[in-house]
Amino acid sequence: MMKQFLFTVSFLILGIFAFSIENYHSGARSLALSHASVSFSDVWSTFHNQAGLTAVNTFSAGFFYESKFQIEELSLVSGALVLPTASGNFGVSFFQFGKGNFKENKFGLAFSKLLTKRLSAGIQLDYLSQTFPENFRSKGFVTIEGGVIFSASEDLVFGAHVFNPFLRGIETLNGKQKVPAVFRFGGRYHFDTMVLLAFEVEKNNRSPLLLKTGVECKPVENLALRFGVSGKPFKYTSGLGYTFGKVTTDIGFSYHGNLGLTPSVSLQFNL
Repeated sequence: MMKQFLFTVSFLILGIFAFSIENYHSGARSLALSHASVSFSDVWSTFHNQAGLTAVNTFSAGFFYESKFQIEELSLVSGALVLPTASGNFGVSFFQFGKGNFKENKFGLAFSKLLTKRLSAGIQLDYLSQTFPENFRSKGFVTIEGGVIFSASEDLVFGAHVFNPFLRGIETLNGKQKVPAVFRFGGRYHFDTMVLLAFEVEKNNRSPLLLKTGVECKPVENLALRFGVSGKPFKYTSGLGYTFGKVTTDIGFSYHGNLGLTPSVSLQFNL
């Protein structure tokens, strides 16, 4: 309890005197694969790469909960809706990180379209805001993100994504602080119907290059087992998913050597 209390206090102090808002990932499947998900196509593409929405062919909804380091004040709640149309696919998403007087929020409106048989693209308009105890109102800003997905073959798919390329930011006690631009590139390869390998590199203008990999195995129909690793610093992830009818349930765990375990769960409905 003392460790959690000290970590929470340190986190809040850091947020007040140094800018901390970021673009959080969502989906327990993505977390279990170390978030090497820039080439994936599902409802959670509203968070990872909007180009992936083009492969969603039914109305879909998703809900996600994450307890970062098992500290309630650092919980993340998010949701997404995807609506396919003849002109392209639309997506709506939100997340809230934190509780009480400290919160970070994001609302997104996305559009994706298949450009060619192998290439799809997507773009999203975002509003991010942050609330601190000393503020009467939350402060926020508008930015964009978007990406492309290219199917090199039936088994090999590549994806690229950029968030906040114009370095938009928010007013804090230290003045206007720019949110980092984040660039991601990666792919996925299906060895057969049972094994998938996901790989990705992520870079923002403030941090070193981050490498992420994950493996998904399906030993039986509708059941998926997942493992991943990313670093440096190293994080180890795992999880499982099960599909019954039009509902998919995923559970994911991330382990940080210094900060501990982060459990998560998500539900996806394909209607």
